[in-house]
Amino acid sequence: MTFSEVRQYFPILDQEVNGHPLVYLDSAATSQKPVQVIEALDQYYREYNSNVHRGVHTLGTRATDRYEEAREKVRQFINASLTEEVIFTRGTTTSLNTVAASFARANLEEGDEIVISYMEHHSNIIPWQQIAKEKKATLKYIPLQANGTIDLEDARQTITAKTKIVSIMHVSNVLGTINPIKELAAIAHQNGAVMVVDGAQSAPHMRIDVQDLDCDFFAFSAHKMCGPTGIGVLYGKKELLENMEPVEFGGEMIDFVGLQESTWKELPWKFEAGTPIIAGVIGLGAAIDFLNEIGPDEILAYEHQLAAYGLEKLSVVEGLKLYGPEQAEQRAGVITFNLEDVHPHDLATVLDAEGIAVRAGHHCAQPLMKWLNVSATARASFYLYNTEQDIDKLVAGLVKTKEYFTNGF
Repeated sequence: MTFSEVRQYFPILDQEVNGHPLVYLDSAATSQKPVQVIEALDQYYREYNSNVHRGVHTLGTRATDRYEEAREKVRQFINASLTEEVIFTRGTTTSLNTVAASFARANLEEGDEIVISYMEHHSNIIPWQQIAKEKKATLKYIPLQANGTIDLEDARQTITAKTKIVSIMHVSNVLGTINPIKELAAIAHQNGAVMVVDGAQSAPHMRIDVQDLDCDFFAFSAHKMCGPTGIGVLYGKKELLENMEPVEFGGEMIDFVGLQESTWKELPWKFEAGTPIIAGVIGLGAAIDFLNEIGPDEILAYEHQLAAYGLEKLSVVEGLKLYGPEQAEQRAGVITFNLEDVHPHDLATVLDAEGIAVRAGHHCAQPLMKWLNVSATARASFYLYNTEQDIDKLVAGLVKTKEYFTNGF
């Protein structure tokens, strides 16, 4: 499948918004869904809607087979060693909270250190703040370079023998920065710490190999990678997961329940309490099939092409300030900016009137906004269904916005 053919599989894009053809540039918040995923969800509800792992009837068996087939697809997609290392959750936020509430709570002691960076999403800040307070640990931040990247020497200075957890996003949802996770994992392990990766913005856009990265945990969400909302994944090395306690309890995750004591199922099911998000898992499997048909390496190369084109075209817009790495190869398909004397919310409102959807606000990254010395920014994020023509329309919309706030209409 070529990128010129991709757009036809996304029916939502074939519409007008405010009298203009839709230009969707908010995929970092959530991606659109191809018909293959929509049809997989529809087929589940129409043809074999049933609970999993419980019934022996035909529908239950069929649903269970599709559910576990999706787990194997995820295993292959991220190159995990075992399906037992693939835990289904509600999304990246739940996955990161699970690591904090289970692994960190059991392994942190007073005086230990947790290391993150200034570019982290709130989902990779607040859980560590809370557990640090509870365990009287210290939360430290790796400083950023002026272009919004992490220097490995700064990481070596920040990560010490007292560090027990390093948790870094693979790709910044604001700056687009692709972080050197493999090198950071090596530094963490040299100091006896575990490496946690927020992969929400990387799993949709590039090849993920958790064994090559040598990360201990990796979290991501389906809805940012052409899949349904409300479903995500926590990968963890088997030896770590086996020694962790569940954070939710109830049906599905138990082995034996007595009046006073209970025991848990083996991995991965001990972390999947209650009826799982079955349709979401099956939809995630369909999304992985779709992305694999195009190819993760090809997707990243195409996004680099779009980012390079976008940086070139946007850099000539008078009064526009760009944030993040200057080189397209250092970032995924995200470009964040501010237009002089125009609040990002006003900017996004005018662009929406032109049918152009961008994100405006702090992007769940208030510490990064403070580091950038701004209260908010606007963000255009590209995916495999976007084109250079979409960027041209964005540029034209920005010029029109500037004229509107300068001269009015």
